[in-house]
Amino acid sequence: MIFLRYESFRSYVRLYPVTAVILAVNLLVFIADWLLPGQPLTIRGMFSQQPLVDRYGLAEPWRYVTSITLHAGWQHLLFNSFSILVFAPPLERVLGHVRYLLFYLLAGILGNAVSAVVYAGSVHLSVGASGAIYGVFGAYLFLAVFRKYAMDEASRKTIYMILIFGLIYSILSPNINIWAHIGGGISGFAMMGMFVRARKRS
Repeated sequence: MIFLRYESFRSYVRLYPVTAVILAVNLLVFIADWLLPGQPLTIRGMFSQQPLVDRYGLAEPWRYVTSITLHAGWQHLLFNSFSILVFAPPLERVLGHVRYLLFYLLAGILGNAVSAVVYAGSVHLSVGASGAIYGVFGAYLFLAVFRKYAMDEASRKTIYMILIFGLIYSILSPNINIWAHIGGGISGFAMMGMFVRARKRS
């Protein structure tokens, strides 16, 4: 099972520095926003669409990125942080630190982009790393389907179960941005496919 974590804190940070930094940024941003009056980081960084003046959230494009580091509450933060803590390290090891960072950011951005297209013409606000996290799951789904030898059976079943239950939960919960999840997952699936094809050519 590639998702079992046995590393100490020090070795985890040394082996997966990008994942460690992402976790630290999420936590520090949340604490700072909680301590500052009026949650200014959330207000200035959340993904935002307006039906007339900003249909696709492009008036302030940095929100496509900053929203990935923001969370709506402790439960939201802890759930996403746990997912990153457990599932991101094997992908960082496979892709390498720089490629993994680009992968994570692109999955989050593209998740927001798909959501922006779906919700164009309406008021829509969104925060969270879920699009990027589903990008990670999408990458594993590609490996589970097309490169079965790259993952053990228990790990493949874990990914299938997470995606099935995640989709059901996203549909049933009214506060979940399911389209960011779907967009991130499709993006991660496609990017892993491109990475595998590039490796084969080289």
